[in-house]
Amino acid sequence: MPGLSIMPQRSYRWLFVALAVSGLAADQISKYGVFRWLYESTPDIAHYYRGDREVVPGWFRFTAEFDPSVSACDCQFSTLQTWSAPVMPRVNHGALFGLGGEHKGGANQTFAVISFLAAIGIIIWSTRRTTAVDGWLCAALGLILGGTIGNLYDRIVFNGVRDFLYFYKIDWPVFNIADCCLVVGAVMLLIHAFLFNPDEGTSPVATHPAAVTA
Repeated sequence: MPGLSIMPQRSYRWLFVALAVSGLAADQISKYGVFRWLYESTPDIAHYYRGDREVVPGWFRFTAEFDPSVSACDCQFSTLQTWSAPVMPRVNHGALFGLGGEHKGGANQTFAVISFLAAIGIIIWSTRRTTAVDGWLCAALGLILGGTIGNLYDRIVFNGVRDFLYFYKIDWPVFNIADCCLVVGAVMLLIHAFLFNPDEGTSPVATHPAAVTA
């Protein structure tokens, strides 16, 4: 119809980027910070190579383990490996909550490749116009990407993932902020898949290429 103006739909790509960057930053800052703090503040660290701090007495603590049998590499990553402590951290070579960790190097390489491919897939997914106008989906993908890259960084630099969050009351596997981002993002993605109807409230304008702002 002549004179009809098409109002562009709001893009949520900024939310995707913001949550991905925030999740990655929170994960790495917390890992480096907690491992350094517990190493420097634990009097008997030289004997047990483990530091603990109660957060919720009887339930939850920060815990950091170090492995004196592993040496920092003679490579460009050595400074990153020893920034928290002169002793290398004990890492989880497997996936979320230690899955496959008993295979060590082989598991770490496998999950590193999977993480890299997943990150590429999420970034491609986020570029779709139908994704950009969906705030819930952008938030879910942003959290998943932040968690994926956070743990991928550890796999590349430390040959495994640093964990420090421990619900010892129920002996829950030790985890980290990246794992939290992955779980929350995955739950949001499931909710989106089962409860959100992509056709509900959608007009031809919403699917028109010109209707989405970058």
